[in-house]
Amino acid sequence: MEQVIRSRERSDRLRTASVGRHVSTQRTPRFAGSFRALGRLAYDGAQVSANVVDLSTGDTLLAIDDRIVLPTASIGKVLLLIEVSARLTARDDSGYGIVDKPPIGLVGSEGIWQHLQAPSLPIADLATLVGSSSDNVATNLLLNRVGLDSVRARTESLGLSRTALLDFARDARGPDDAPQLSVGSTEELAKLFGMLAREEVVDGPTSQRVMGWLSLGSDLSLVASAFGLDPLAHRSSDHSTLLINKTGSDAGVRSEAGALRGRRTAVAYAVSVHFDDDSLARRLSVVEGMRAVGEELLEYVH
Repeated sequence: MEQVIRSRERSDRLRTASVGRHVSTQRTPRFAGSFRALGRLAYDGAQVSANVVDLSTGDTLLAIDDRIVLPTASIGKVLLLIEVSARLTARDDSGYGIVDKPPIGLVGSEGIWQHLQAPSLPIADLATLVGSSSDNVATNLLLNRVGLDSVRARTESLGLSRTALLDFARDARGPDDAPQLSVGSTEELAKLFGMLAREEVVDGPTSQRVMGWLSLGSDLSLVASAFGLDPLAHRSSDHSTLLINKTGSDAGVRSEAGALRGRRTAVAYAVSVHFDDDSLARRLSVVEGMRAVGEELLEYVH
């Protein structure tokens, strides 16, 4: 019950705007720095996409090729969390129970369960691992539990046609596997996080639970690196800044979607970059460009 109360308070803070005394409500930012930063990446050959929406007014603040579909790596796991949460809300048997950790076939470096001694965990704890550390083992076990087709059907029911979780997490992708874990358009990803903040994903309890899992996310290395938050402890408001987000990283892929609230207003955002990951310098330039978007987001909400 306490967790549900905290999740509801978090949702209320994300979607309720307050007017800062030092900022005019008529200010209309141009996000010129974001255009320049992402434009440099595009000029260097990357595919870039971005969308930012003011949750108080519904105005689109930034739109850069936001309808194109790009790889989003682990961001698609949010769709899995939504399906799991919906089943918990509906008290569906598949949303409950204890799941054993497989002895072999651990996938990739994402997540911590492969390093723990616990041989089994409840469904809700697996979702917590996915939300906090993007755990690949937990992801695959949850997908086994609820089914990829169910996740796709839930995604479509939310009005998302360019965003999808395509496959299980894999160490290597063969010719018969989906080429990416997930794909999405930044327009739809920003829309999805706005729906979560407004508790419109399935229903209030389902949205609150997903936000609770995502609020544990420890990756603030991309857009959110500009927000000054503690990566390991930002579930509550810090200097009037509140965040839920999910990142996706893979070779040549950096993507982030989230909802951010400050003193003045709240936004939902998504930024994706698909690039030739042939050098550390190129990768760092992508990270720098995404941080530049975060700096303007922070300025806008405060």
